Amino acid sequence: MTSSGSPRTARVQRETSESSIDLSLNLDGSGVSDIETTVPFYDHLLTAFAKHSLTDLTVRASGDIQIDVHHTVEDVGIVLGQAIRQALGDKRGISRYGDALVPLDEALAQAVVDISGRPFLVHTGEPAGFEYHLIGGHFTGSMVRHVFEAIAFNAGLTVHVTVLGGRDPHHIAEAEFKAFARAFRQAKSLDPLVTGIPSTKGAL
Repeated sequence: MTSSGSPRTARVQRETSESSIDLSLNLDGSGVSDIETTVPFYDHLLTAFAKHSLTDLTVRASGDIQIDVHHTVEDVGIVLGQAIRQALGDKRGISRYGDALVPLDEALAQAVVDISGRPFLVHTGEPAGFEYHLIGGHFTGSMVRHVFEAIAFNAGLTVHVTVLGGRDPHHIAEAEFKAFARAFRQAKSLDPLVTGIPSTKGAL
């Protein structure tokens, strides 16, 4: 809920020749998710995002995965970013900034989020060859960056994600998503000490 009591929810639908997506979210939820993208490892990552960001998230997506998962994965990221932007509204009363350092066994990832209205992504530290690895036999490591790009640019977020360590590609990808989720959770939270929009410009 915003400081005025309005729910921070959104539903976005997207239809192209490559994918069909229906996504709804509640930024003030408890992390409940119901996700079916036809890409199992992506479902796993989005479930982790919802759980650790305390965002209720429902996704139904299908696409031309017989060609590649790329279109479906990226398009879901685009729609998720659009829904986040819509649900945030004028961003009145938010904390705005968030940061998190999250381990998953041997992997360690850091994420910093600024709900700035200025899309930007800095993504570093994934080990050499990670982008070529097939996680679960279908989800290439390169898609992790694509998803963060799609979310950041469509939600209007400044996002820095850094992999500080890791060996297992599954662990690395999941640590990145969990770190992003925790940082976003902090940034989107309503701060009772914030009056109005947290920017000297008066708009975000």
